[in-house]
Amino acid sequence: MDYAKEIEKLKKEKNAVIMSHYYTTGDIQDIADYIGDSLALAQQAAKTDADIIVLCGVHFMGETAKILCPDKKVLVPDMAAGCSLADSCPADKFEEFVKAHPGYKVVSYVNTTAAVKALTDVVVTSSNAKQIVESFPADEKLIFGPDHNLGSYINSITGRNMLLWDGGCHVHEKFSKTKILELKKQYPDALVLVHPECKESIVSIADKVGSTAALLKFAVNSDKKEFIVATESGILHEMQKQAPDKLFIPAPPESGACNNCEYMKMNTLEKVYKILKDETPEVLVDPEVAKKAIKPIKKMLEISAKLGL
Repeated sequence: MDYAKEIEKLKKEKNAVIMSHYYTTGDIQDIADYIGDSLALAQQAAKTDADIIVLCGVHFMGETAKILCPDKKVLVPDMAAGCSLADSCPADKFEEFVKAHPGYKVVSYVNTTAAVKALTDVVVTSSNAKQIVESFPADEKLIFGPDHNLGSYINSITGRNMLLWDGGCHVHEKFSKTKILELKKQYPDALVLVHPECKESIVSIADKVGSTAALLKFAVNSDKKEFIVATESGILHEMQKQAPDKLFIPAPPESGACNNCEYMKMNTLEKVYKILKDETPEVLVDPEVAKKAIKPIKKMLEISAKLGL
């Protein structure tokens, strides 16, 4: 079966839209109506007039879309596509942590469950975390969760002293500084592009630190021709499409040659076709949780729009 062709037919029949994260495989990105990082996908979900949203990514992204679009059917090609970062912050434990620190505002990374978002004052992505943290008064006491590396990086560039939840992404934790420096010897002109979810030792050797979208934009606009990319390898597909004359080298993990998120790679053309054909199972969020979780998400989108992000 030509899945891409059949998916296109079903999209038209059902007024469906396909949104894909940069970390999915190239064939998934190629059939998407919108490709982006977490911020861009949330922004697109908030304004789409489609009846069905197929979110090719991981489960929390489907939840975010459903919270923003309660009247639309939201489908994720594989409901088992989780997120190690979201899993590192169970809602009950995070609630205990928040209650143990009264007087703190809670800033949560978008890579969290709806239940954690419901405990949050404002959600952030790696694209807007710095600006949103800086929108609080300088003396505001803040909790940041769940990504410890991103929180540490934001503290370092804003001068804040946010209290950090100790969570992490299994993909971004695995990059090897030693191997990246060895690659630099092979490609001395290559710039090192690093996602802020990486460990401080990796951030310290970066030529550019930024969200997935920011790294893409930087690489495309740079006059340099070679880049070592320290984030999930799916982004290389779009980088190569937008800058075919440049060389993009995936930064190696401690073991193995490439650093992939196995959850993102659970999205396949066959699964997209099947979920669009059957329209089940759909992503559902408890209405009481959604009512609380939508406030910090909307606050993020409002601040981002105001800042032109």
